[in-house]
Amino acid sequence: MSDNNHDHDENQEPVINDESQSDPETGDVSASDSAAAEESAAAEGQPAAEDAADAASDAEKAPDELSEEDQRLLEEASRDLVAEMREQMLRAQAELVNFRTRVERDRVANREAVIADVVRSMLPALDDLDRADKHGDILEGTPIALVAQKINSSFERFGLRKIGEKGEPFDPAFHEAVVHLSDPEATENTIADVIEPGYILGERVVRAAKVAVSGPTD
Repeated sequence: MSDNNHDHDENQEPVINDESQSDPETGDVSASDSAAAEESAAAEGQPAAEDAADAASDAEKAPDELSEEDQRLLEEASRDLVAEMREQMLRAQAELVNFRTRVERDRVANREAVIADVVRSMLPALDDLDRADKHGDILEGTPIALVAQKINSSFERFGLRKIGEKGEPFDPAFHEAVVHLSDPEATENTIADVIEPGYILGERVVRAAKVAVSGPTD
């Protein structure tokens, strides 16, 4: 009988206590083993995933989280930049205004210079007309009177004015004293007679008036 029991023990398959082994018939891992493995893997990976999520959240918040000192410096830099841009804009506007003023001044000066050249070329004719008028040779209604009137009107339209009138104070900026007459009762130099009239165009003296001056004795 002992031999039979020994044979029975030899033919009996060993009992497998490891529940994680696969099914001997199908080769599949049991459901309980699979679930346990997944739970273990999830438990092992959860802290790493949470750490990664926290790191990403911190990275997103980091740029917006400025210290008070950094915020103050940023505001000061912004104010300085705005002030600098405003100063540059005002400087550019001032330079533009100055440029326009210079252009306009040069334009007027060039215009007056051209007209002054024309007037100088016409001075001998103007002098002849002026002398003829003083001598009474230009009668009203005559052809020469009409021509003289047109010439004078044309120059007056461009701003040409005659300077040098008898009795007005002597001004060396506009008058040239050719003769000086002493007058003990005079308190200042005045024009006693106009020898040759002068002309001024705007602020430009085309020709100073040649005059005889009467004034106190030196």
